Amino acid sequence: MDVMQQTGAGQAALWNGPAGRAWVESQAALDRMFEPLEDLLLDTVPAGSDICVLDVGCGTGSTTLALARRLGAAGSCMGVDISAPMIALARTRAAQEGARARFLCADAGSYGFTPAGFDAIVSRMGVMFFADPVRAFANLRRAAREDAELNFIAWRQPEENPFMTTAERAAAPLLPALPAGRPDAPGQFAFADRRRVGGILAASGWAGVEIQPVDLACSFAEADLVSYITRLGPLGLALDAADAATRRGVVATVRAAFEPYVHSDEVRFTAACWQVAARAAA
Repeated sequence: MDVMQQTGAGQAALWNGPAGRAWVESQAALDRMFEPLEDLLLDTVPAGSDICVLDVGCGTGSTTLALARRLGAAGSCMGVDISAPMIALARTRAAQEGARARFLCADAGSYGFTPAGFDAIVSRMGVMFFADPVRAFANLRRAAREDAELNFIAWRQPEENPFMTTAERAAAPLLPALPAGRPDAPGQFAFADRRRVGGILAASGWAGVEIQPVDLACSFAEADLVSYITRLGPLGLALDAADAATRRGVVATVRAAFEPYVHSDEVRFTAACWQVAARAAA
């Protein structure tokens, strides 16, 4: 098994294990947090249009469902994600809503989509986890019709997103084994380097690449902050293995570190992102 296969297998295990379960349990808070990002993607799809849209890394389905509501009667929308727990919740939400949305549990980077089957491909923070991003975006290019639009949002540099690194920075002295992120490895900040993103898209058959910085005001309820700290990201995984005393100390320390972002009953922060657009080259 080569490095790429190992990385891909690790992502599948992560999102079908503790990370996937944490996102399912935090679905409402995360949907609220990322609503401004979702709104940007919705604006790239004409309201009432009868096109076929693929939502990559759809998670628990919020963006896919919003797209389905936005499309016309003959339009269609599919969400794809590697996480079975998240896809299960997305399907439940679609059934409860009576939405015209389909969900597929698969690795979008290697799944055999019908060639030229989609008019548009979107992703809300779902494309940074590919083990081999050039191969993955080439696979998405094959799934796209000629001149189909690609629109996605990814995080910029960690230094520009202090909220997103607060938990690990505060916990590091208490959890020396907390893993450090590698810039080009699959993960939250894998697409932080604008030049790397442009190179990946050019090498995988996408043209007219536009990468613009956007700063978005995000928020969620203060009541969900401790759950956010203890369930999500590298710290959430590390706390699963910590003893009770260590866990209490880490949670107290990290919660205090988030105090600058707490405003009464709300947590507020700025998400520093890239908004990326491209089209399927002939």
